[in-house]
Amino acid sequence: MKRSQLTMFVRENLAGPIEAIRIIVDPVQHSLIPAHVTLCREDELEKYEGWRERLAAMPAEMILQTLRFGRAESFAGHGILLPCIEGIERFRILRQTILGSDTIRDARPHMTLAHPRNPKSPGNAIEIACGLPSEFEITFDTIRLIEQFDSNPWNVVETSGSNSPLERHESE
Repeated sequence: MKRSQLTMFVRENLAGPIEAIRIIVDPVQHSLIPAHVTLCREDELEKYEGWRERLAAMPAEMILQTLRFGRAESFAGHGILLPCIEGIERFRILRQTILGSDTIRDARPHMTLAHPRNPKSPGNAIEIACGLPSEFEITFDTIRLIEQFDSNPWNVVETSGSNSPLERHESE
């Protein structure tokens, strides 16, 4: 089974504190994909044709997204996420532009620290996740098309943004 999505990864120089929490609260998720915000899910990429061309033609300043995240929250049992509390409207506009429609679903940006589909780890506790600042801001300047086969780690297929044209990557 193959899954694809458009994703904005947290830059490595900013990801340290987030990854330190993720490896404790959900080592499985940590091993599958770095800290990120999902921009468009697979079903949307299948439904809305022309997204790749719209993304490739998009100016870098449109891709640039600054999101402010709030205190960690529990969801769906043992899931833990960081909700986006500022930058949501610009994120929505980016999604509409890429997908070429203003009738897309309302996808609220967030960062998953622990995914409920993974087994609950011994360190899975909201108190650990609350070790992150109660609010912080991250600027994303790159969008990546990523793929996952079965339950293997995600691989980057294409990159767009950072004042660079769409780049293709070899799948590992």
